[in-house]
Amino acid sequence: MSDTDALRARFARALEGARGGADGPDPGPYADNLLKRWREPQRHYHTVAHLTAVLDHVDELQAYADDPDVVRLAAWFHDAVYLPERSENEERSARLAERALPEAGVPEGKVAEVARLVRLTVTHDPADDDRDGQVLCDADLAVLGSPPSAYAHYTAAVREEYHFVPADAFREGRAAVLRQLLELPRLFRTPYGREHWEATARHNMRGELDMLSQPVPPPS
Repeated sequence: MSDTDALRARFARALEGARGGADGPDPGPYADNLLKRWREPQRHYHTVAHLTAVLDHVDELQAYADDPDVVRLAAWFHDAVYLPERSENEERSARLAERALPEAGVPEGKVAEVARLVRLTVTHDPADDDRDGQVLCDADLAVLGSPPSAYAHYTAAVREEYHFVPADAFREGRAAVLRQLLELPRLFRTPYGREHWEATARHNMRGELDMLSQPVPPPS
């Protein structure tokens, strides 16, 4: 089975789970539309590889979720609209879910929950009793707890997505994002995330922040 076929099957299982066994349209075209979005040329980090990683992490964390299939659908939609120069990607992604999922046969309440979860990825700061939000946010931020080489690949890909931003402006903006995350009492809210990713993520982010704070040498 190809990676695309495997992803299409994963989407179908999540969609069917969210439908609660009710009949609905063929999941294939919905999966294909989303995969086409995740393969757009402006993406370097927010790619199918990132989608797959988030889905894998949701699978790792599913015991902590109230509705894992809804969280999986939120993972599919959370960066489905992504233009690096725009600031409302999460909102537009949530609206895409609100349009597509009712047509795909998902009940109204679950559509609303998917959209809420997508919007939550603006802050990655779920409430203490928001189990589904905690799982999605931990899965999305798990890259921060990667080994150093994978973290370096992640930061390089993010910079490539923002290639149009001048170096000084990028450093300032990226540093602000890192400081905002580091100021959270906890980056990860599930017990698994706290145990496996928290310490490494903070180490990685502090190292990146230190590097961004170094003066840029003048061109030779």
